[in-house]
Amino acid sequence: MRSILLLLLPVIMLGGCASNQGAEQAATASSQPVQAQTQDSQAPRDPLEGINRKMWTLNWDYLDTYIARPAAVFYRDYLPDFARTGLYNAATNLEEPANGLNNLLQGKVGDSLVSVGRFVLNSTVGLLGTIDVASEIGLMRKEEGFDEVLGVWGVGNGPFLMLPGMGPTDVRGGVGDYVDSAYWPVDALSWQLSLFRWSIDALESRVQLMQQEQMINGAVDPYALVKDIYFQNKEYEVKDGQVEPDPKEQELDEDIEAYLDGL
Repeated sequence: MRSILLLLLPVIMLGGCASNQGAEQAATASSQPVQAQTQDSQAPRDPLEGINRKMWTLNWDYLDTYIARPAAVFYRDYLPDFARTGLYNAATNLEEPANGLNNLLQGKVGDSLVSVGRFVLNSTVGLLGTIDVASEIGLMRKEEGFDEVLGVWGVGNGPFLMLPGMGPTDVRGGVGDYVDSAYWPVDALSWQLSLFRWSIDALESRVQLMQQEQMINGAVDPYALVKDIYFQNKEYEVKDGQVEPDPKEQELDEDIEAYLDGL
């Protein structure tokens, strides 16, 4: 076990590059209009853009290219699918109590009960969470982080941060991650198990992010694109997908459609 943990340690340190909701952000926001806002270097949400861009280059061009991505490819290609699924199920099952409380703090009593039910069912019948029995009977995961709780309560994101080896976040997201890590049973895990759980999340998320690599690498300004995706996804999560379309984006889409129709 110790040798495995030592092998995965560099990936875990890079986990935020992929697991900081990076794969989910890209997957969710890629279906929404994205505008790379390269002109907002002085915008309140990114007052540290100069430093953040340097950290982005370090993360994406070096740490991800030479460590995180190769590790994720190895994980994807050489670990049997059933083992990957079981490990990921077990890792995410440990987050269900947090999902339950975070849903409750938003007044989502039904979703809170679903999360608690999922944890009990998957931890017992599902062999410590390795088998997602709950989903098989229609109890789907209701993932909610404390970051979203704060957003629903009206707390702003705060400045955008691109952390070295950790990827995109903001002040509210950092606080949310800290609180989520303090929930039981995650807080009761040994550091070895915590490290292993985090590594599974990071590797699985980095594998999912591979579907978005072409979009990121093909962008005129990848940093601005990722930042935009990050904030769009944050809003999407807080509002449970009920995001009002930007009038400017709608107008632009209409202009593009009119132009294409005239060709």
